[in-house]
Formats: sequence, structure tokens, C-alpha cells
Amino acid sequence: MSLRERALDYLQAHKVLSLATFGDQGVWASPLYYASDDFSLYFLSSPTTRHCQNIESDPRVAATIYEDYDDWKEIKGIQIEGEVKTITGSKQLSVIARYTAKFPFIAMQKPTQIKQAMENICWYSLTPTRLFFIDNSIRLGHRTEVHLDSQG
Repeated sequence: MSLRERALDYLQAHKVLSLATFGDQGVWASPLYYASDDFSLYFLSSPTTRHCQNIESDPRVAATIYEDYDDWKEIKGIQIEGEVKTITGSKQLSVIARYTAKFPFIAMQKPTQIKQAMENICWYSLTPTRLFFIDNSIRLGHRTEVHLDSQG
């Protein structure tokens, strides 16, 4: 399996990213559910949150995706540098479909609950400019950049 395929599989297998932003109050990190399409990551959030306010003033972000490991030799994860944009228009429909497919509990909510929740959020897209796959099973600190523009 290629590095690209391993990274994509890792993104599909996990659900939460930690998003780091910067704003007037300094740096901030937020855990967020995400859905992905290739290396594009989609999340929803209230535009009034600190991380969304930071994104509005500076869309450059960093993100990590990982899980808790008991043994440092098992650590694997993704590190991302990228930019976040608000998703609007018809693109939202495909993102919502992808998100609810990954998180079916959203569709199980009563229609009024969903409608009320959706009135207070925005959809966002994180487009990586650089992405690294960490794999300590190879050696401590092993980190390889995934080439985002290639298919191999």
C-alpha cells in the first residue's frame, strides 16, 4: 500500500481532528468531528466560536488526527498545514451528505432538532497545503510528507 493510500485510509478510519488556529487572543486548538473527500476535510461549527473567529481573520491552520496509544512505538497520525474556507451554495449539499454518512446519528435526530441546530452553524472545508503521516512503528519520530498532487 502506498503512503498516499495509508494516509487516506487513516483519514477514513478516524473521526476527530484537533484544529489549531491563531487570532487576537493567541493560539487555540479545538477538537472537531470531520468527514473527508480525498484529502479535503469538512467540519461544521458555529461561526461565533473562537476557532471560527480566528479562521475569519486568518484562514491558515494546523491540524492533527491521532488516537491514544499506550506504547510510543505504536503511535501513528496525520499532521496538516492548510487553509479553511466556509462552504456555501450547492457544495454544501454534497458535504452534508458525506458528513451524515460518516455520522449517521445526525440523521436520527428529530427534524426540528436538526433544523434548529443547522440554523446556528456553518460548514467549513480544510484544504491541506502540506500533510505528513507519522508512523513510530517504523522508528521513533518517523514522519513522511504525503504528496497531495500525485495519485501514487
